[in-house]
Amino acid sequence: MRYRMLGDVRVGAIGFGTMPLSIEGRPDEARAVATVHAALDAGVTLLDTADSYHPPGGVPGEGELLVARALASYGGRTDDVLVATKGGRGRTDDGGWTVDGRPGHLRRAAEDSARRLGGGAIGLYQLHKPDPAVPYAESLGAVRELLDAGTVRLAGISNVDASQILLAREILGDRLVSVQNRYSPAVRDSEAELRLCAELGLAFLPWSPLGGISRSSLDGTSAQEEDAEFGAFHRVARAHGVSPQRVALAWLLTRSETVLPLPGASRPETVRDSAAAVSLTLTASERVSLDGGG
Repeated sequence: MRYRMLGDVRVGAIGFGTMPLSIEGRPDEARAVATVHAALDAGVTLLDTADSYHPPGGVPGEGELLVARALASYGGRTDDVLVATKGGRGRTDDGGWTVDGRPGHLRRAAEDSARRLGGGAIGLYQLHKPDPAVPYAESLGAVRELLDAGTVRLAGISNVDASQILLAREILGDRLVSVQNRYSPAVRDSEAELRLCAELGLAFLPWSPLGGISRSSLDGTSAQEEDAEFGAFHRVARAHGVSPQRVALAWLLTRSETVLPLPGASRPETVRDSAAAVSLTLTASERVSLDGGG
C-alpha cells in the first residue's frame, strides 16, 4: 500500500467506502465483515461510513455498528485505522434521502456516532451535505463545537462547492482536513473543488469513484458493468491485464497528490482489486487518453 496524508494522519492511498455493506442489497453479516477484513489485510486504513447508511426503514447507525464489529473481530492491527463517518442526512421509508443540518441535530448525531464506533473521539467527522434550510455557517459552527468538545478529532465536508470549502476553512481552520465530493470517470464537475483542495492542502475524497465503470450504490446496486463511453479505461485495462475498475482508481490517484478515492465493495475480492490500484503505473500516453474520458 502507498500512503497519503489526511490532515496529520497517514492513511492508505485507497480507502474503502463501506456504504454497500449496510444499505439495500447489502451482503449478509459474514460476507460484510469478511470484506472489511480483506480491506484491512490489503493495507487499507481509511474506512468511510455514515449514520444514514442503512436500508429504508432501518435504524440509523447500522453501518457504523457494522464497521465497529468488523474492527473488533479483526485479528490484526487496527490502531492505524481511521474511521470516517458523516452526519446530516437520513433515510425515508421509501428509500429516499433527507438532509438535516440543524446544529442541535448534528451535535446529537455526532455523539450517537461516537458511541456506536466505540466511545472515543471520532477520527474524521464529515458534514454530509449542506442543508438549504439552514445557513451553512451555522452547521459548520456545530462541527466546530464538536471539535472543541473533543467529540471529533478532525473535520471534513461533503457535497460542496468552492465557496463552501472556503467558508469551512474560515470557520474550522486547519482542523478542516478533507472534502468528499462525487468524482469519477463519468462525473468530473468537481474539478474546481479538486484544484482548490490541492492549493489548500486538503484531502479530496472522491465518492462513487468508479462512475462510468461501475454503477454507484446510490443506483441501488454495486454491480459492475462496461460502459462503451469510457472505452479508454477498458483498453488500458486489457493492456495491463487488470480490471477497468483498477485502472479508474489508478487514474484518480494521478489527478492530485491530495486524492484519496473511496471505492465501495461488497465482496472481499472486489476490495482487494481496488487496493491493488496503488501498484498500477500508468504511462504518460495512457494518462492523456484517460483524461479525455474515452
